Amino acid sequence: MKRNKILVLSLLACASMPAAAQNDSIKELSAAEKFAGQKIDVGADRTFTREEATAAVSVITSETTDRRSARNIGNSIIGQGLGLVSLQNSGTYSAADPTFYVRGLQSLSTSTPLILVDGIERDIDNVSPGEVESVQILKDAAAVALYGYKGANGVILVTTKRGKYNSKEVKFSYDHIYNYMVKRPQFVDAATYASAVNEARANDGLGARYTADEIGAFRDGTYPYLYPNVNWVDETYRHHGVTNKYNVEFTGGGKNFRYYTMVNLITDKGFIANPNENDGYSTQDKYTKGSMRVNLDADLTPKTKMRVNLLGVLSESSSPGANAEAASDAGNAAAGPANIWDMVYSLPSAAFPVRAESGLWGGNPTWSGTVNPVAQSVGAAYSKNHTRSIFSDITLTQDLSAILEGLGGTVRVGYDNTSNIFENHSKGYDYGSQIPGAWENGAPTIADDYRVIAESTMGTAAETNTYAARFHFDVGLNYGNTFGDHSIYTQLKYDYEYQETTGLNNTIYRQDVSWWSHYGYKNRYWLDLALVGSGSSRLAPGTKWSFSPTVSAAWVMSRENFLKDVEWVNLLKLRASFGIINADYLPGDNVWTYYTQQYVTSGGTYPFQGSWTSQFGRTYLDRLATENPSHEKAYKYNVGLDASLFGSLNLTFDAYYQRRTDIWVEASGAYTEVIGLDAPYENGGIVETWGFEAGADYAKRFGDWTVNVGANFALNHNRIVEQMEEPRLYGNLVQTGRPLNQIYGLKAIGFFRDEQDIANSPTQTFSTVRPGDIKYEDVNGDDVIDANDQVAIGFSDAAPEIYYSFHLGAAWRGLGFDAMFQGTARYSAVLNTKSMYWPLINNTTISQYAYDNRWTADNPNAKYPRLSSQSNANNYQTNTVWVEDRSFLKLRYIELYYNFPQKLMDATGILGGAKLYVRGTDLFSIDNLEVSDPESYGVSAPLTRSIVAGLALTF
Repeated sequence: MKRNKILVLSLLACASMPAAAQNDSIKELSAAEKFAGQKIDVGADRTFTREEATAAVSVITSETTDRRSARNIGNSIIGQGLGLVSLQNSGTYSAADPTFYVRGLQSLSTSTPLILVDGIERDIDNVSPGEVESVQILKDAAAVALYGYKGANGVILVTTKRGKYNSKEVKFSYDHIYNYMVKRPQFVDAATYASAVNEARANDGLGARYTADEIGAFRDGTYPYLYPNVNWVDETYRHHGVTNKYNVEFTGGGKNFRYYTMVNLITDKGFIANPNENDGYSTQDKYTKGSMRVNLDADLTPKTKMRVNLLGVLSESSSPGANAEAASDAGNAAAGPANIWDMVYSLPSAAFPVRAESGLWGGNPTWSGTVNPVAQSVGAAYSKNHTRSIFSDITLTQDLSAILEGLGGTVRVGYDNTSNIFENHSKGYDYGSQIPGAWENGAPTIADDYRVIAESTMGTAAETNTYAARFHFDVGLNYGNTFGDHSIYTQLKYDYEYQETTGLNNTIYRQDVSWWSHYGYKNRYWLDLALVGSGSSRLAPGTKWSFSPTVSAAWVMSRENFLKDVEWVNLLKLRASFGIINADYLPGDNVWTYYTQQYVTSGGTYPFQGSWTSQFGRTYLDRLATENPSHEKAYKYNVGLDASLFGSLNLTFDAYYQRRTDIWVEASGAYTEVIGLDAPYENGGIVETWGFEAGADYAKRFGDWTVNVGANFALNHNRIVEQMEEPRLYGNLVQTGRPLNQIYGLKAIGFFRDEQDIANSPTQTFSTVRPGDIKYEDVNGDDVIDANDQVAIGFSDAAPEIYYSFHLGAAWRGLGFDAMFQGTARYSAVLNTKSMYWPLINNTTISQYAYDNRWTADNPNAKYPRLSSQSNANNYQTNTVWVEDRSFLKLRYIELYYNFPQKLMDATGILGGAKLYVRGTDLFSIDNLEVSDPESYGVSAPLTRSIVAGLALTF
């Protein structure tokens, strides 16, 4: 029998049997049948199989949503989902959430996609991987049509698990996670630092700061309190942290009732090296989160069904207290924790000891603006953040076939609330040290006994820091039926939502009225039509409402007579879509700045903009009002192909084009300064994006062996067509026509060899140049190097144009492994991190990498310019020396596991399954940045790698 007929019969059989039996049956489906039967949700209160769906949607199933042992589903799906660009960010465990783009950068306004959990906009940070059934990436107009103003940048739809009829099951899992930092910054020792400072001062034409005796003292450690040698990274942070993750799931139900309940607990202890030196409290970076989900489905009557989703989250994070210099007493403690990594990146190893000989925390007036990071991590006490969240919605579905066969209705109400309480228990501490003087008889003298009195009692302040609330309501009427070869599903729906956040005038109201229809002929031709009217309180009167039409179609070629007898073709489908998706994005937070004339009172301005000053204080006009405002529009085109071959190979291909128009831009390029007012914002921006996505997955059983391999590849390119750019003096400065977030800078052509080389070269105007400084190309040919010689260099530093991944796995009699690699290309980094790449400026330190790669007369072909002790505007421009290829290939996860034999589980009488596993996440990276991580570099916590030991039990 033809395989696609088997698919239809299998799905029909699954639909008519109990859920537990369904699960067993689904396990026997081939990879092709699973692919064709994937549920696609485009917001129409009904899911469609991939075979009949017309939209461009990729699906991440529950089989792969928890391979990284991450704290939330957002961090778990990094590298997964065809068309999804997901990038890690640095930070503490509680704050390191990824950045997402669907099909890359799309607009001058924003490219952030809409994130939905069970159909309502929610924070993905609160959802644990274990409770997720699937994550869908909605990419084209047909997929996002019903999400109104919020769907223009694509949608990430998270669907949580539900119960099963006539069953009961308990699952427990425990992950013990060992985290360690990668590419921790390495700064030079004290003697090398002192030599580097002297070299930099000599390069600047200045005298030495440190004598030979002092450098020797730094090197041999003879006077550790006067001439210290402190590795601030190792003294402040340990190399490892530990996370424990517990998850319990209860799934089941009876004849008319289903339930799914999940309890999740995460505890994490960070990298502070000495957090327990105080009596009664710890200063460790800690995070604890407990969450509980309850999803209920009840058949109230044979024709009335109720669905309830509840999620409660309690979390607490703790970190060292606020900056000591800003916290002179408990009542005046600075709000929020100090940035200790910034201190580590700033402070030289030679600055002062961790503690003075007297026991006082180290400090020195030369570095009075840089706090002792060890003291800050131990002596400033701590602060806490408490977050309390509740997410709830209830849906009633009514079968109205008594009125008309196939008629139904739904109504849903949702309410979410999140609040954050900040506790400030910071305190100040005394610090100082002895200051060395001149050397006499081969030994240093004491010039001063420096001390700052800042000791204070621990703070007790607590306050509500932020809150957010969201109300959602929708009601719909739908009709579905089949008439011979014809099938139809149509829906009329009204959506209403308001959200409010901390602050004044932040409440946003949105409404959508939509009609969506899905028509099929002979299960081989499908046509979808969506007509959506959307309203938003963010938009100006007269423009609040918009109309968004979308049309899409699919042709299931594998059901045609010329392919029906081809056994190895299980599914072959062509798709196409077009739609206009409107957006209510604005260029900032203050909506009214763009619609009405602004009047601002200031004591030093009359009567023009801020650059025109006088001694009179009065009200003045600030910015011209926008005339004839509109709203941003996305014209989306997509063609795609879905195929399943040989029962085991699944293929997906999509090509797309999008034109964004009426994007809000600041229109100063279209106005003259003579008017004396800031130019208005106008709907003048246009951006084109285009690209393609290709995915392949192969899964097959060979006796006792199962294998699965696959790959995804996406190219996302964009171009600014119009942005009301001001006239440029030279063509190389024009940014219109270039990609979004294109880096602009100077083209370096080497380093100046000597004074003669400087004299024979065009004048560089940024600062006085010396041998070893960067030499730039005179791009415009005017014999002067200045800002007019900037050109497009590298690619975007916000998102890569190429994003790809590949995975492989195999299993034999319960023993198996899975691994996924993910990479990027056409992606750039600007290496301007202080001390790491730009050393010594503003009294900072220098990394070992910068020191080893600096220009000297003996190393004229170095990677980086000479050292400078003062600000060097010539060298520290954005230029090709500092722009690096940010491409990378990472092992996102590898898992080795063993599933115990089912016979052994049956013999226990309790267990239905048991799995032991060891995982590794982000274990290695192939990239071009030797001492930084390409995903996240700068003055911040390094990214981490993890080793996980875990156990999963099913009862």
